[in-house]
Amino acid sequence: MKQWHLAPLLALCTILVTSTAASAQMTIDVTKITCDQFLGGKVADSRSVTIWMSGYYHGMTRNTLLDVNALQQDSQAVMDYCIGHPSVILMDAVTALFGKKN
Repeated sequence: MKQWHLAPLLALCTILVTSTAASAQMTIDVTKITCDQFLGGKVADSRSVTIWMSGYYHGMTRNTLLDVNALQQDSQAVMDYCIGHPSVILMDAVTALFGKKN
């Protein structure tokens, strides 16, 4: 390999390792997120949490379909519920709205 190819390759590897390490350091216990934290994006981006929650509950029922309109409507319903119940745990809010998905 020529010497001038090595520098960009090393730079790319450094960027990939650094970005992977940085993102790998953040884990969140979703069972502890309150509605207030969810609405304020205090723990993580609310959109990411919404998508994760949807996948979690749909996975429990083995539902592999993604209904984008339903996801948006359900997300709005959770936000509306959380506005009135800021201290409720987010997973409890979802269960209250949509029933236990077991």
